[in-house]
Amino acid sequence: MKAIARILLSGALALAGCTTAGADPVTSPTPTIASHFGGTDLAWIEINIAMNEELLPLLDLVPQRSGRPDVQAMAQQTKTFTDAELTALRELHDQAGLPKENPHKNMPMPGMVTSDQVTKAAKLAGKEFDTLVLKALQEHLEQSEKLAGSEDRSGVEPQTRALALQIIRTRHAALSSIKEAS
Repeated sequence: MKAIARILLSGALALAGCTTAGADPVTSPTPTIASHFGGTDLAWIEINIAMNEELLPLLDLVPQRSGRPDVQAMAQQTKTFTDAELTALRELHDQAGLPKENPHKNMPMPGMVTSDQVTKAAKLAGKEFDTLVLKALQEHLEQSEKLAGSEDRSGVEPQTRALALQIIRTRHAALSSIKEAS
């Protein structure tokens, strides 16, 4: 079962454009996983928790550094739905019996906001800051939408698939706003 879960996880990561370069392999034993979660569901939950958690520090900089009310409103809207999604994702994480340590945290992947981006953004203000934030936010939302589409097509757990559909809708609306702001 562990081998199958790892193969499915690797496949899901490859589809998501993730790379394991520089990442430590998962060496901790896999806890018992509820049978109604498939490999795609499990990978999607962990990847989205990591991506959303890494986005929040960048969004927290917006009120003090952005010079545009529309960027501030977009960041607040994104923070609101990201916080709500994280709550749902963490509940699914616990239901699935996934390990506490997320193997995707700080993993280089498309759409992942990095600590370097946050550090760079913290040194900027006004137009330069807004440009960086809009680009990072667009990349995050586009990748998140793609991942949710993969979960919708390949996932098997109903709550997880329902959350993926909700995420597709929020990403579509947010991306429309970003394109108008750019």
